Amino acid sequence: MQLNVYLSGEIHTDWRDQIIQACQMLDLNIVFSSAVTNHDESDSAGDLLKQANTDEGQGYWRDHRSAKINAMRTKTLIEACDIAVIRFGDKYKQWNAAFDAGYCAALNKPYITLHSEDIIHPLKEVDGAAHAWATDVRQVVETLRYLLK
Repeated sequence: MQLNVYLSGEIHTDWRDQIIQACQMLDLNIVFSSAVTNHDESDSAGDLLKQANTDEGQGYWRDHRSAKINAMRTKTLIEACDIAVIRFGDKYKQWNAAFDAGYCAALNKPYITLHSEDIIHPLKEVDGAAHAWATDVRQVVETLRYLLK
């Protein structure tokens, strides 16, 4: 069996690399995908669609264009995945991760949330729809390993 796992959420730490490397070390048959994790690249994804001679440089319209370009990637990858892992970090609010969790729930895609205990309350609805909640990468890897037994 092979799993297609989508990694969503916080982009300021190397949690994705940790999961991927640990799964490779265990020789797990998993294909990983993710949103673009380079913040500047993600923010500028829609710049190629800017209309010449318009006042659409920064702000709302730039964010709007980039969000739509990024959404094409995210929607496609979530729809194609078997399971998503959605990481919520402590430093920033990851509204996009919450949106991804909601999209997974709407599609009936199983997902694992990954976050510390100190943000349980704000994520109660997200965790309520999740199939598992992990507090560290090791728990995610062990869950994926178990699923491939």
